[in-house]
Amino acid sequence: MINVKIARLMQDGNETYGLIKDGNVATKENITSETGVPLPLGIMDFLFEGWYDEIKDKISSTSFQDDLKKFRLLDPLPNPSKIICLTFNYPKHAKEQNYVSTKEPVIFIKPRTTLCGTGSEILCPNFVKQLDYEIELAVIIGKTCKNIDEISAKDYIFGYMIFNDVSARDVQMEDKQFTRGKSFDTFAPCGPWITSVEEITNVDELQMTTRINGEIRQNSSTNNMFIKIPSIVSKLSRVMTLEKGDIIATGTPEGVALNNPDTPFLKDGDRIDMEIEKLGKIQNTVKFIG
Repeated sequence: MINVKIARLMQDGNETYGLIKDGNVATKENITSETGVPLPLGIMDFLFEGWYDEIKDKISSTSFQDDLKKFRLLDPLPNPSKIICLTFNYPKHAKEQNYVSTKEPVIFIKPRTTLCGTGSEILCPNFVKQLDYEIELAVIIGKTCKNIDEISAKDYIFGYMIFNDVSARDVQMEDKQFTRGKSFDTFAPCGPWITSVEEITNVDELQMTTRINGEIRQNSSTNNMFIKIPSIVSKLSRVMTLEKGDIIATGTPEGVALNNPDTPFLKDGDRIDMEIEKLGKIQNTVKFIG
């Protein structure tokens, strides 16, 4: 097992990517220097065009020279072709919203301009009055596929990350559908990095927690998903071609603000901390703008 994370990074205004282990970084420049493998400029090519596979066996001899604190973590995938989001895939969340989970995935698409990394501000227009959070495990597709079965689905998954499906509930309720209320720029904080599928042997048993200003709001497990990940990937592939780099957000558990009178919606300055076991933590702050 490799036991490293893959991250897109910013240092002194310059973007790069690299591998993270125990709080230290091996940048693509360092990896190229030490291995002689001429890694590509962008992380998408590194992940999905065979370069990551080429250096995997060399990671154990790679020195992780830089402290992670020197870098800012960016959203890991800068330009995915699709961000597919499931709704009501946790029965208790469906129940709190007066719905039931269904055997076929109910989905919507978020634009890639919603993506932002940990440490970023969630920028929300002042006209939104009901801003909400949703912790989700995101699946990253590693190979293009169509009409695959559940058994082979894992072969097409590259890895996982944390995903916050930020939602303007008043807009969502006014429209009576999901897309506009979930499509504002910065409404998909994610990361903090990518954890490869080889590292996660129990993806259906990961604890997931949301804290708002330190208060626990969501506390569940991926075990509570109604449609499990292999089935999600298979079912979606029967609808659309899944392309390498696509992001699939697999739904959120109970504990959101919507339809919970004792749970306030997000306000300016609120800090959101999300953690999924083995995948890390993301932290973002809400900022309302004119």
